[in-house]
Amino acid sequence: MPPPVILTVDDEPQVLNAIERDLRRKYRREYRILKAGSGAEALDLLKQLQQRNDQVAVFVSDHRMPEMNGTEFLAEARQLYPDAKKVLLTAYADTDAAINSINEIGLDHYLMKPGDPPETNLFPVLDDLLDDWQATTDIPYDGIRVAGAQWSADSHRVKGFLATNRIPYQYQDIERDSRVRGIVEDVAEGAMRLPVVFLPDGEPLVAPDNATLADKVGLQTRASQQFYDLIIAGGGPAGLGAAVYATSEGLSTAMIERQATGGQAATSSFIENYLGFPRGLTGADLARRATAQAERFGTEILTAREVVGVRLQDPYKIVELDDGSELACHSLIIATGVDVRTLDVPGAETVTGAGLFYGAAMTEAANYSGQHMYVIGGANSSGQGTLFFSRHASKVTMLVRESSLGINMSQYLIDQIEALDNVEVLTLTEVTEVHGDPQLVAITTRDRKTGETKKVETPAMFVFIGAVPYTDFL
Repeated sequence: MPPPVILTVDDEPQVLNAIERDLRRKYRREYRILKAGSGAEALDLLKQLQQRNDQVAVFVSDHRMPEMNGTEFLAEARQLYPDAKKVLLTAYADTDAAINSINEIGLDHYLMKPGDPPETNLFPVLDDLLDDWQATTDIPYDGIRVAGAQWSADSHRVKGFLATNRIPYQYQDIERDSRVRGIVEDVAEGAMRLPVVFLPDGEPLVAPDNATLADKVGLQTRASQQFYDLIIAGGGPAGLGAAVYATSEGLSTAMIERQATGGQAATSSFIENYLGFPRGLTGADLARRATAQAERFGTEILTAREVVGVRLQDPYKIVELDDGSELACHSLIIATGVDVRTLDVPGAETVTGAGLFYGAAMTEAANYSGQHMYVIGGANSSGQGTLFFSRHASKVTMLVRESSLGINMSQYLIDQIEALDNVEVLTLTEVTEVHGDPQLVAITTRDRKTGETKKVETPAMFVFIGAVPYTDFL
């Protein structure tokens, strides 16, 4: 992470250069020394630093500047970097203004100009302020940051894409952090397009699609060659297994995955019935292990790419990708698995990704900590999801269409669910309507035996109602 910044501001170039020179001589080993010739220029620079999540330790600003004086600049700068120390350089006639600034903007110190020699008049003051700043400031996260909101379906998509591809990131909610909201508004030029992804170098991506995001975070999205012995469409457990066996026998192999390796299994909070793991493991861990094994043998994995067509050109198979490119191979394995079945009731589409989620959606569970969640479905996936959500929610209500969990769920899951105090299971119950715009606020349920309907409030509903084969491209 780059060192924290000391920013000096003065409209007189000679004075500005002299202060910069003195600061560099004293502090260049531990701090970056930056300068600006006006308050407006300095504010633009601070916004750029914010986008990169860089730290600012101290502002050293002249008071008498045209258009925006030092006090006005520090008042604006404090909104961007509230923890930075503030020093005002004043002439004798400005002493009253400097004293007033102590009360108005929390000025830390004011110095009379000229400040020569700095060893006596400047450095001791800055040394004390820097010591205080270091003692009270947390080191910010210097990786990928995602600024979004709970009502933004694209924010959910981006978080899910990064999480399932095992790429660390920090999530910042614009509804809870006004500073982050301000940065997003600046980047998006006033339009609230979410999410905004800030890369470690500060580059912002506004509502990026998965392919763009994959490129920027270092995932491979383009093939290194045009022909392979084997191409595998789909990167779930079946595709990964095929890749390991093929590459271990020396076949050149490319695997194409539209979302993230591991498929739906990767989103499971915990898997206890997978052969070879008697203590169970998370879906993410299973995906990570299998991906590493395939890559170790030499499988080329293309992420955020989708197979949209296949044709035969004897003796070869031609695979068409969503970016318009084509790859050829001797053999082709279709391991595209399934797509989740969506809830076909009024209002569901409006709040998908904004309170209504398909699958375990582990990236979202913590956002609803201490609240009442609903899980729709009665098979193993819903059982695993319920066990996971019960660690976060005050209560989890399962809505099951069948007359009992035992019809579609393994007994080991039923036993664990029945042992939980904060889980309620309602059988012969279905959802008939979803309420909310832009985010979920309530659902209407119906008793399939009596026909009675009831509207209940909830901020989160996780749907596990089966899947359909993902083979339309064939």
